[in-house]
Amino acid sequence: MHAFYIAYTLDPWTLALFAGLACLVLGIAIGYYSLRMSLGPRLSQLQQSSRKEVERAGQLERERLRAIYNLIGALTSTLNYQRVLEIALDLSNSALNPYNAPEDRLVSAVLLFSKNTTSRTELSVGSARRFTPTDMRIALPGRGGLIGRVIEVGTPQILKTIPKDPELSRIVALRACNAAYCLPLRAGLDTYGVLLFAHPSSDFFTTSRRELLDIIVSQAVIAIQNARLYSDLEQEKERMMEIQEEARKKLARDLHDGPTQSVAAIAMRVNFARRLLDRDLQAAADELYKVEDLARRTTQEIRHMLFTLRPLVLESQGLVAALEAMAEKMHDTYNQNVLIEAEQSVVPKLEMSKQAVIFYIAEEAVNNARKHAQAVHIWVRLKPLDEDVTLLEIEDDGVGFNLGAVDASYEQRGSLGMVNMRERAELINGILHIDSAEGKGTRIQVVIPLSEEASDRLRRGG
Repeated sequence: MHAFYIAYTLDPWTLALFAGLACLVLGIAIGYYSLRMSLGPRLSQLQQSSRKEVERAGQLERERLRAIYNLIGALTSTLNYQRVLEIALDLSNSALNPYNAPEDRLVSAVLLFSKNTTSRTELSVGSARRFTPTDMRIALPGRGGLIGRVIEVGTPQILKTIPKDPELSRIVALRACNAAYCLPLRAGLDTYGVLLFAHPSSDFFTTSRRELLDIIVSQAVIAIQNARLYSDLEQEKERMMEIQEEARKKLARDLHDGPTQSVAAIAMRVNFARRLLDRDLQAAADELYKVEDLARRTTQEIRHMLFTLRPLVLESQGLVAALEAMAEKMHDTYNQNVLIEAEQSVVPKLEMSKQAVIFYIAEEAVNNARKHAQAVHIWVRLKPLDEDVTLLEIEDDGVGFNLGAVDASYEQRGSLGMVNMRERAELINGILHIDSAEGKGTRIQVVIPLSEEASDRLRRGG
């Protein structure tokens, strides 16, 4: 009744306005409903597709993280040097290329220090990705440009002018790249080389990517260090086996040239004396005196050989006493004058293992001089050079030799005396130097560090 009354009292224009608004609202409602009915399936498809893409992206990310985790596990567990280098590059590529896009053009390489034929240290390719065959054979001095700066300062560096770099410009694979990032492979004072990355995009190496590579390199350095130590240990085992084999060969040669020949001579003289007994007793007696003298000299030779194999006096009385005993036996057995000038104050600073190595170096040098130098005198000196450095010196007044010629033909020689001395010097972190010339005698010096600090100074040339 009230509504009818209100409608009745309104004028026609107002009624028309209300009717228009009602039709507009009804049209919007109908339109919205129609649009929803028509677009509903498409919106549902889009939402479902978006969810699938998110799930796919999540799955790819999980696979990438799993691959990185597996690579890190392999990197920390393997002791194969080449395998460590390969894994380090694979790990870096997986981290920088999240979805393993085939169109990605990242170039990477591990460059390691090695010695060339002229004994100069240079960088060679240990492993690489996208390097050409020519690039794989390249050798870089590592003293200039980006690599030189990284090695010098010991921190990662980025470069966006590759064509102007004196060393990187030689690498063919980098000519299409506009940015390079180089990281040092360094542990303590040891620098193994560098890890190099390059990409065509000048903005590829963002802060986050560089931080990720820094983390990977820190893990790679530890793995490389472990693999290098294991490789060095294997090489050291092989060297020790070679030293033992050479010692056995030396013992066989000494037995053949000394006691074996003497025993054969004794048997012949005894046989001769036995036949003289029936004809000339005096001649037989003289021959037996010669046999007795030969037997005594043979006994001395055998005792000297046993002494050099295991000098018990070294274990009981120390290095100086062992050197003096060696000099005495050299004189008694071979009539060779060996003069010992050793300062007793040095010995307490030397571990027993070092004393043994020093004794064997001195014995090897003295024995070589006795056999080849024709020396009247051989001097063995042991004295301090510094508070934590000791010098072992063996000098003779013999005929000397051409050191360069001997080194050049050493592989064809039957004796490895100088090699043995060098290797034994390395066992105690020492540095061996040989000075000789024809007609001027020979001087052998071994500088022996007594502490880790001294070893570091010697390695740096201090």
